[in-house]
Amino acid sequence: MKVLTVVGARPQFIKAAVVSRELRQKHKEILLHTGQHYDYNMSEQFFEALNIPKPDYNLGISGGTHAEMTGRMMIAVEKVLMDERPDWVLI
Repeated sequence: MKVLTVVGARPQFIKAAVVSRELRQKHKEILLHTGQHYDYNMSEQFFEALNIPKPDYNLGISGGTHAEMTGRMMIAVEKVLMDERPDWVLI
């Protein structure tokens, strides 16, 4: 089974640290980082400290209003979904 996991902020990074380990034992996981939290202290340090796999996609969504970021994120996530065609999406 192919699972696309979407993360973008600290609470999701922490959840992914546990879930990704389990998923990858039996399934193919594609990790998508929205990039809404983009600097070292708000993103990269969690990937390093929690041993989260490097994202397969980093959308680099940051800056602008919440509505602007959400719109760009939805467009970019849709493109990944169309390319990857996962069986499941975990958000």
